[in-house]
Amino acid sequence: MLGPEESPGFLLWHATLRWQRDVAAALGPLDLTHVQFVLLASAWWLNRQGERPNQLALARHAGTDVKMTSQVLRKLEAKGLLEREVDEADTRARRLRVTERGADLARRAVDAVEGADAAFFAPVRDTAALMSALTVLVEDDRS
Repeated sequence: MLGPEESPGFLLWHATLRWQRDVAAALGPLDLTHVQFVLLASAWWLNRQGERPNQLALARHAGTDVKMTSQVLRKLEAKGLLEREVDEADTRARRLRVTERGADLARRAVDAVEGADAAFFAPVRDTAALMSALTVLVEDDRS
């Protein structure tokens, strides 16, 4: 039996917790939670690509639960960061558009999170190998 310090899952758990604390600290001054950031930044990025995703497409892109995504999007809408407009082709769906205020916040939040990521991952010597390993794990999740 492996001890906890020899378990990749246990180490990943602890690394993830530390990384989440660092990201939360970076986003705190911007009044965003981590999941709010992920959804706002994802919607902003998709809008910049010319897409107006619905809630389901955004949840799939971000890897979030659809019901939770809807709840968080309502909060972002209440903050004036995005608009949820009825889709003319499917009145049950809502198309998402990040507001100018939301785009400004998304840019600042991405910078803050990228800074937190750079500091967190700085001790990793072989970032290409880390990215490769993480990509394999993410691809397995998407299949």
